[in-house]
Amino acid sequence: MIYRYCGRSGVQLPVLSLGLWHNFGSVDDFSVATQMVVRAFDAGICHFDLANNYGPVPGSAESNFGRILKNQLASHRDEMFISSKAGHEMWDGVYGGNSSRKNLIASCDQSLKRTGLEYFDVFYSHRYDGVTPIEETMQALIDIVRQGKALYVGISKYPPELQQQCYDILKEAHVPCLLSQYRCSMFDPKAKNNNFQLAADNGSGIICFSPLAQGLLTGKYNNGIPEGSRAARSTGFLQENQVTTARVEAVKKLATIAEQRGQSIAQMALAWVLADERVTSCIIGTSSVQQLENNLDTLNKLTFSEEELERISSIVSDEELWF
Repeated sequence: MIYRYCGRSGVQLPVLSLGLWHNFGSVDDFSVATQMVVRAFDAGICHFDLANNYGPVPGSAESNFGRILKNQLASHRDEMFISSKAGHEMWDGVYGGNSSRKNLIASCDQSLKRTGLEYFDVFYSHRYDGVTPIEETMQALIDIVRQGKALYVGISKYPPELQQQCYDILKEAHVPCLLSQYRCSMFDPKAKNNNFQLAADNGSGIICFSPLAQGLLTGKYNNGIPEGSRAARSTGFLQENQVTTARVEAVKKLATIAEQRGQSIAQMALAWVLADERVTSCIIGTSSVQQLENNLDTLNKLTFSEEELERISSIVSDEELWF
C-alpha cells in the first residue's frame, strides 16, 4: 500500500480507502461485508469511510462495521482510521437531517453507539444544507473534537464560496480541517477544477468519492444496462437516463487507452484521480473481495505519460459527459 499525508498534517492515509456507502447494510450479505473489510485491512487499507445514513437501512452500515470490528479487528483499533459524517436525512422529524448543531452532535453520539467506538478519527459535516449558518455547523464540529468524540474534523461537498469560511473558522479555533471530501471522476471533474486548490492552499487533505462514476467507468454498461445493476434500480444513484450513448462511447475509447497501459478501465480511472498530487486518498466501493483485489491492482501503475493524459483529456473534456 502507498500512503500520503493529509495536507499539512502528520496523518497519513492509504491512497485507496474503503467506503461503506453501498454493500454493507442490513440488506447485504454480512459474511461478504466481513471478508471485504478484513481483506482490505490486511492489504494496508486502514481507512474506512462511513456516514450515519449509510445502509440501507440507514445506520446499518455503521452497525455492521461495528460488529466486524468487534469480532475480527478489535485489537487493531489503533491501526485504523475511521470516519463518519452527518447532515443528510437520517430520522423523522425536523432534527433528523441538516447541518445544525442539534443534528450533528446527536448524530455523532448515535454513530458512536452503533459502531461501538469511543471516538471517530475524523467526523465530517456531510453537506451544507443551504440554511444553517456556517458558524453554527463549524462550532458543532469544534465541540465534537473538544468533547473527545473525534480527533479531527472534515467537510464534505461544500461549495467553493463557503469552503474558505469553513477553513478560517476551524483554524481560528485550532481545530483545522483535516480532510475535504468531494466527488471526482473523469466524468465529474468540477471539484478538481473548483475546490481542490482552495483545500490544498489551506492545508487540508483531499479525499475523493465516486471515482468510477457509480460504475460507468468500469465498462459494465458498454452493452446495455445489466439486470441488478445500479442503473437498473429506480432508487439508485445512477439512473438509466444517465447511461447515455455519449458516455458509453467515451468509456469505450478510454478502455482502449487502459488496455494499452495494461490496466482495466476501472483501474485507470482510479489512477487518474490519484494522479493529482493534491489528492490524499480515493474512496473505493466494492461488492466482493475479487472486486477489491482488482482495485488494489491499480497500485501497480499509478503514473501517466503526458501523451496518455492528453489523450484522456481529449475524450473527457466534453462537458456533456460530466455529471
